[in-house]
Parts: sequence; C-alpha cells; structure tokens
Amino acid sequence: MQSDPEATLIARCQRGEAAAWEELFNQHYAAAGRFVFQLAPDFSREDVEEICQETFLTVIKHLNSFRGKSRLQTWLFRIAANKARDYRQRQQAAKRGGGQKPISLQAEDPENGTVIDPPSSAPGPDTLLLNAERMGLLRQALDQVGEPCRETIELRYFGDLSYEEIADELALNPKTVSSRLSKCLDRLEQIARNLLSPEKSSSLSV
Repeated sequence: MQSDPEATLIARCQRGEAAAWEELFNQHYAAAGRFVFQLAPDFSREDVEEICQETFLTVIKHLNSFRGKSRLQTWLFRIAANKARDYRQRQQAAKRGGGQKPISLQAEDPENGTVIDPPSSAPGPDTLLLNAERMGLLRQALDQVGEPCRETIELRYFGDLSYEEIADELALNPKTVSSRLSKCLDRLEQIARNLLSPEKSSSLSV
C-alpha cells in the first residue's frame, strides 16, 4: 500500500500543483533511469532519457488511473519496462529499414539538468563485450519467455521489488508470485540453454 506522504503527493499532482509534479519527478526520475539501464545496458544516455520522458508523459496522462494498491514506483517501473520494449522494437525496425540510430558509448548527460546516474564499475573492454553478450542473450530469452513471466522477472530482478510489492501490483498473493517466479525462471533457463545451443535454437518453441 502507498504511504501517506506518497498519497498526499499524488493527490497534489492530481490537483495540478506544479511543485508536486516537480517533487514527484525528483523522487522517481533517476530510479526510473537506473531501472531502464538495468533492463538494457546497451542503451545510450539519450536513449534512456527519451524512454524516461515517454514514461513520465504517460504518468502525467494516467495518474488518475493509479489504483494506489502498490507503490507508485512499482507502477512507474511497469510503464518504463513497456516503454523500453517499445523503444527497442522501434530501434530494431529502424535497423531493418536501414535507419539504425547509432548508440554512443560516451554519450554526455542530457542538457536539461536531470541526472540518470547509472552504476559505473569501469570494466575492461573484454568484460564489457562479455557482459553485452550475456545481456543480449538474456534479452532474447526474456522476449521469448512471454507474459506474465517477463514482467514478473523484470520487476523482481531489475526493479528489485519484493514479492509483496509485486503481488500488490499484479493483484496476486505473495505465494503465487513466488510460485510463478520459480516456474518462470525454470522456463527462462531452458530458453537460455537453447539459445546457447545452435543445434537446438532452430527448433525452439516460443
């Protein structure tokens, strides 16, 4: 359930208070950016900035539909995950059409003053390549595992939400979340194994 301060902030936003919206952005924008970076580390800062802008435009338009049965951040993360998937699909479509957008590994911070602050461990080039390959496989596996597994896994491991928080957002009980997550991880592991086995990948059933 949302806390009283959060409920008060949401009510102020719904009344159209500019200061309340600014407070909401300050509280959640950076966390949303880090969440998107976790979902897709190959996104540039500009990519993440655009996804976050789309996410918060949706929040502005649909805040009145927020049920308040979960934390606002949980609801916001679900929106961000959907926007990130939509954005990647647009990138892939552009690539197929010959209009691929170049991704800068040294992109500067956006000029609007908002700091996304992704984690930086400064690994070597070989580690970066290995991590990128692993994340690429993970994204492929998540794309194939389907809903509701993908959303549950993303909220748990990328959003770092508890079983209770996921249960509130998905209208389930925590035991169901735990059971579903266990089954989903088994399926994700099998899909990942098939992706790592070229001789099996052609016969993979989605």
